[in-house]
Amino acid sequence: MIYKPPQQKLLRWIALFLIGTFLQLLFYIPTPVLSKNSNSCSNITAPLTPEEQTYARAAWQYFVKNYQPATGFTNSTGGYPSGTLWDMGNYLMALNAARWLNLTDQADFDSRLNKFLTTLNGLKLFEDALPNKVYNAATAQMVDYGNNPLERGIGWSALDVGRILAAFDVIRTCHPQYNDWLKGIVAKWQVARSLKDGQLFGATVLPDNKTLLVQEGRLGYEEYGARGYQLWGFSAPKAIALEPFKLVEINGVQIPVDTRDFKSTNANNYVVSESYILDGIEFGLQGDLADFAARVLDVQKRRFDTTGQLTAVTEDNIDQAPYFLYNTVYANGANWATITDANQPYPQFRSISTKAAFGWRYLFPDNAYAQKVFDAVKDLRSPDDGGYYAGIYEESKQPNKALTGNTNGLILEILYYKSKGNHPLIASTSASVSTGKPSENASSATPSNQPNSPDKPSENTSPATPANQPNATVTTPIATSKPTEVAVAPIPPVDSPQPSSNLKLDRPLTVIERRYAEAAWRYFQANYHSKSGLIDDRSDFKGATLWGLGDYLAALHAARSLDIITPKEFDQRTRHLLAALTKLPLFAGELPSRGYDTRSLQPVDYGGNPAPEGNGWSALDLGRILAALYNLKTCHPQYTAAVDKIVLDWSYLRVVREGILSSATTAKEQDGRYLTRVNPVTRLGYEEYAARAFQLWGFNVDGSAVGGEYQTTLVEGVKVPIGRRRKDANSKNQYTVSNPFVLYALEFGLDPQMRSLFEPIFQAQAERYRRTDTLTASATTLIDRKPYTVHSTITGQGESWVALGDDGQSVPKGRLVSTAVAFAYHALLPENKYSQQLLQGTTDLYNPLAGFYEGFYETTGKTAVGFTSSTNSMILQSLLYKLMNRQPLIRPTTTMKSPWWQAIAQGDSGRGLPNTAIQRTRLMSDTSGSYWVSGS
Repeated sequence: MIYKPPQQKLLRWIALFLIGTFLQLLFYIPTPVLSKNSNSCSNITAPLTPEEQTYARAAWQYFVKNYQPATGFTNSTGGYPSGTLWDMGNYLMALNAARWLNLTDQADFDSRLNKFLTTLNGLKLFEDALPNKVYNAATAQMVDYGNNPLERGIGWSALDVGRILAAFDVIRTCHPQYNDWLKGIVAKWQVARSLKDGQLFGATVLPDNKTLLVQEGRLGYEEYGARGYQLWGFSAPKAIALEPFKLVEINGVQIPVDTRDFKSTNANNYVVSESYILDGIEFGLQGDLADFAARVLDVQKRRFDTTGQLTAVTEDNIDQAPYFLYNTVYANGANWATITDANQPYPQFRSISTKAAFGWRYLFPDNAYAQKVFDAVKDLRSPDDGGYYAGIYEESKQPNKALTGNTNGLILEILYYKSKGNHPLIASTSASVSTGKPSENASSATPSNQPNSPDKPSENTSPATPANQPNATVTTPIATSKPTEVAVAPIPPVDSPQPSSNLKLDRPLTVIERRYAEAAWRYFQANYHSKSGLIDDRSDFKGATLWGLGDYLAALHAARSLDIITPKEFDQRTRHLLAALTKLPLFAGELPSRGYDTRSLQPVDYGGNPAPEGNGWSALDLGRILAALYNLKTCHPQYTAAVDKIVLDWSYLRVVREGILSSATTAKEQDGRYLTRVNPVTRLGYEEYAARAFQLWGFNVDGSAVGGEYQTTLVEGVKVPIGRRRKDANSKNQYTVSNPFVLYALEFGLDPQMRSLFEPIFQAQAERYRRTDTLTASATTLIDRKPYTVHSTITGQGESWVALGDDGQSVPKGRLVSTAVAFAYHALLPENKYSQQLLQGTTDLYNPLAGFYEGFYETTGKTAVGFTSSTNSMILQSLLYKLMNRQPLIRPTTTMKSPWWQAIAQGDSGRGLPNTAIQRTRLMSDTSGSYWVSGS
């Protein structure tokens, strides 16, 4: 956008208004703080060798010698007091690494960081919006790139903003006492001005003194910069996507190249090493980016194989004019180009980059070429302890003696990454968002070796379970080779594709609600298997259950209805999922097994161990997927034939027996035989939910549907249900949590019988809060450490407010406040003061790259690390429920002529289909609202 001079007076008045509005924030003077160690950041699992300690000390000396005590900043290059926001980000990363590698003590760290943040907080901003592109490191004045003071400045760089936001995230994670200070700084910046149409935009000043916004970033750096924004809740979906790019063959390797070159955009589309190295050590290389990085390293090896010239190219300062060059694999149509920012060639100054060689060595520790090029630079240190030189000139073989914060900061960051056992510094669950074209051969994410299982509901025995599912038993995975990934082709395009669902929403999402919805959808982007079409039930385990796939399908519908994803993405993902469901091996040829490997589609047990014959089925899982498939048909009728084909392949002879739902388990006898046992489901809340779903398809399951007499116990003076009164009820490991009841309420509404269970469950939690001031959202949640699954009960094992593991044992101080349940209660009871309190306590519990966390611990308030499809699906469904005028999410069908109902009308098929082609539940409305009830 170009600002016009006639508007300046108006803009001044607007600025004065904003200054008044945000006066308190702008004059926020933070109190210096002292950091406390963060266990995750101080957990050095692979200590540096003596030789590596020498590398680290040498790199840290650069920052010691180039420190500016008046500002707390450091020089971007040796002895030159200038610095960009990117340079400042480098310093923060180096300072954090130096602390955990014991290169500096706590007092020095705090002194340096307090001074840095004090100065940063007081920086004059370009147009009072964002930091200028460059500052004098000694005085903190806005300057140009020649370090000449400028009152107005020269604009901002969105990529530099992304870099420092990533560094801010590391600091607030590793040193949480600085979190509020950092939040205050980010809040002062008008970050949204650097975002437009889902992309990153920098600002530059034209010769006539007007401001021009210019799109920034090309493949590699654009995605990296956008990740920094996402960490602070700012979405740039086009920037985080890989497109537009093409593959260019260089030295026999297909290299991904941004199609926006210098000729068409006046910006370089260079391919360099550093962007992939940064992405790898900070976020963890996954998906397409992992494949791209491997290609970029391989092509440099092949150049060495062909020419004998060691190659490690990236951008670097040099020690002579023109002082900064991009040494590239490819740029603007030329292979191995060495250019300035203005695309002027300087091939005589191509160099082996020290920081690139360090990066490839530690990202690919088993790569012989990476070791070879590293050996050439590992001792390239300044003799006066000034740090590492930038590299070695290829032509002259002489050192490039430029000393920079970029080179030495990245070396420190890389060595810290190594010391943490090659664990990414920010997030290991990030993934690129791409259509996958044209890189069909992109590698997928590396499987996790977590000692837990795919989460799913199980009424008698089971796995580590997600938020909406009953308890389980964790088994230890055996060592197995990586499964062969199965490529599933989506079903053919459906007839008459619709641009959206047929839902009529009362209003669009607010800006804040959209941010939450986009954050929740991130889970389904980060954990999507592009070959199989499946989603992992939990982020740390490559497994799925039918319950989890039902969560995914419900999330897909919600995301499309909320316009979070495009019709094209919805259609592609839906057709892929439906195709995968047709490929799942069935237990005993009847029904889907309890768990599947999301890569191979083969049955697994709850420890992820292969179970070639399957391990039974869960009626609760089936209910979850049947509810989601039914709603898909209703709201997106173009998929009806494909959905009915799936469910008509299954046999229901043993899952529905005498009006109740039953599940199958397998057990190994002493003689080695596996025996199958089928028993009624009895898990409170889940049974009622699944039964209602079966009724949608015409099954008579009145014995499992909500109704009859329930046992209760007194909690906080409220009679809370604990189970049905019936002969087949199994009281072993019974407990009451919120998950199934809020899911039922969102999808089916609260009929009078369910309301009589739902209301005391909510009321007991509200009463506990009033009595103890402890936020309570009791649920089953998953975490990343033992016991992996925590049931924060309202009542369980005869006790109130006890936290239980899957084994029924108490988990001291293990109670969590569930993020998903908090969102659901607020959607269902928006006027209730307690539900409002719950929402306020959980809305910021998300990682913009991974989705919403499971919740936080009641006793400490610390975030419970764990990401699941159930939690993020329920959040999306809760947001959709708000926009539907609190109507049940499951909508009634408008036709009974689909293949499913036709097959029933034809009579007994030997598959246990319903006897008559009528639904056993219907949607009705009264003064209390709309809800589904039993009956045709």
